[in-house]
Amino acid sequence: MAAETGFHFRLSRLGEIERMKAKVHVYLKPGVLDVQGKAIEGALHGLGWGDVSNVRVGKTIEFEVAGSDKAKAEAEAKAMAEKLLANTVIESFRVEVA
Repeated sequence: MAAETGFHFRLSRLGEIERMKAKVHVYLKPGVLDVQGKAIEGALHGLGWGDVSNVRVGKTIEFEVAGSDKAKAEAEAKAMAEKLLANTVIESFRVEVA
């Protein structure tokens, strides 16, 4: 897949392929009922944290991408999110690459 996307692998001084860490944060869009968030909110209230409200639950997917071009890695992670990692009908996502 990397060859198809134009990634060129650079070797570090130790002869290893350079890698970048990517995180994709996925969360429900506003207006979509978050059943898991409501359950957690109820449990927090039951444990004495009654001031908590509007709990939303999401997920974070972390992985490494070979290469050293941050813009290309971000584009690749975004494509992964759009095609597989998030259901873009009901979920939004945010990509981080470092």
